Amino acid sequence: MIEARNLSKRYEDGILALDALNLRVEPGEIYSLLGANGAGKTTTINLFLNFIEPTAGEALINNIDVTRDPLEAKKYVAYVSENVMLYASFTARQNLDFFAKLAGRRQLKKEDYYRVMRNVGLPEKAFDQRVKEFSKGMRQKLGIAIAMIKDAPALFLDEPTSGLDPKAAAEFCETLVDLR
Repeated sequence: MIEARNLSKRYEDGILALDALNLRVEPGEIYSLLGANGAGKTTTINLFLNFIEPTAGEALINNIDVTRDPLEAKKYVAYVSENVMLYASFTARQNLDFFAKLAGRRQLKKEDYYRVMRNVGLPEKAFDQRVKEFSKGMRQKLGIAIAMIKDAPALFLDEPTSGLDPKAAAEFCETLVDLR
């Protein structure tokens, strides 16, 4: 469960990026923050990930305050940024293996990686293809696969359809619904 209680962020330059946000997202729900540029969407994600500290309020993941116990809270979430950072010279499977090991998942087999890549809609020919040859949509799908391989109950996605054509954006949204 993801919860914000009167969550606020005012930056050092005085800009109020988030003003007393209250929200609760239950397991299995897909929740979207929509708004204009500068509305506080990325700030909200950054607060939940403890990349920045709130000015006021609380951000909780599984009832764990992310400011007080960030490492414990991060066990329950995975994050995919707008521009997924991958190793271009690695294959999709090699990227998955690398990031899975960073997340402490060392006992995975080749088939585990292939199952996750299939689940996010990556074509099988891409599994052992170098990421530098991927389209933006394929990179986004691999980013979701990396987040999923962590086996966290919640995903934070920042601008996940940015730069995708309408068909790829629709497929991406369908993938999220299927993965729920």
